[in-house]
Amino acid sequence: MYSNNFYRFFWALIFSVSAISSAQEVEIMVRAQAGDAKFIGSSIGGAKILIMDALTNEILAEGITKGSTGNTAKIMKQAQIRRKRITDDQTAGFNAKVQIAEPRFVTIEAYAPWNKKQARVKSSTQLWLLPGKDITGEGIILKIPGFVVDIVTPQTHQSYSSSEIKFQANIVMMCGCPITKGGLWDANQYEVNAILKSENMDTKTVKMEQEGGSSNFLGKANLEKGSYELIIQAFDPVTGNTGVDRTNFMVN
Repeated sequence: MYSNNFYRFFWALIFSVSAISSAQEVEIMVRAQAGDAKFIGSSIGGAKILIMDALTNEILAEGITKGSTGNTAKIMKQAQIRRKRITDDQTAGFNAKVQIAEPRFVTIEAYAPWNKKQARVKSSTQLWLLPGKDITGEGIILKIPGFVVDIVTPQTHQSYSSSEIKFQANIVMMCGCPITKGGLWDANQYEVNAILKSENMDTKTVKMEQEGGSSNFLGKANLEKGSYELIIQAFDPVTGNTGVDRTNFMVN
């Protein structure tokens, strides 16, 4: 004769199998778009996408956006018209597939650019997924504001014997799109500054200019002997995009 525990286990198993068998696959296209720029794809390492149950945080799907940054004319030069797509089959995205038997409230998160830790931004939204109801085409687009700022020189803990120190940074949009004077992403619109901190002096700010190639910003300063922290920051007063990188160096 079977115990009550056996029957409870038996019916729980039946209900579990029934739920699995009635589950339907849902496809969700998720994309990450840089602020005032294009889509974050393979050329900069993509965006990490997580789809999670909003209540339990169970991960239902995860992956990296792959593909191109998209059609420049459609995204940046043409007026946006309701229901007219700005993406195509080559535009970067992550096509997630989730099995659900009933409506499920989820959180979708994007971390981008995934390979640029100092610039990485989290963007998220929440929505209901419905069994058998795909969200494809343009899909879910998460906005990623900011700039990717990479200090090229000085290198970390580099020591200088000269008092005139030159600073160099590579600065791009979050999709990797280049910045040039008078270009589509106009360096003249952005404020780029090097901020120098040391125990031996008051904080010093040096304006940096784009020169010597696209996305390349230069600056210089005369410094006394000491250890320094260098912060290079970029700001767009029109869109509010910001970006920062920092390092430390020495003057002997």
